[in-house]
Amino acid sequence: MSAAAAYGCVLLTVLFTVYGQFAIKWQVMRSPPLPSGLPEISAYLLQLLISPLVISGIAAAFLASLAWMLALTRLQLNHAYPMTTLTLVCVVLGSGWLFGEPINALKLVGVALIVAGILIGSQG
Repeated sequence: MSAAAAYGCVLLTVLFTVYGQFAIKWQVMRSPPLPSGLPEISAYLLQLLISPLVISGIAAAFLASLAWMLALTRLQLNHAYPMTTLTLVCVVLGSGWLFGEPINALKLVGVALIVAGILIGSQG
């Protein structure tokens, strides 16, 4: 596998992970409120687990794991892993765009620091 393909696998890891988070959030938003009793919570979680969106999110997590394994055949862990924090950047920005969740200046500073950390941490 070429280095470019390995970096592509890291990108796929990030994209599959982000999709999984969004899919689960979409399903939770479409579901009734969380009940209070333990038996009801168990039934609620089971209903979530069998929903197509959550199943697709779990499948995306599995695909992310496969892509990650492929990436690590070519890249060092301490070089590749900092790049996975792009997941956090995508989730923070995407949750604002897709779900209308608030993104304030402090979160944007945090995202900028994460990006700086990715650039520094993935060197060498």
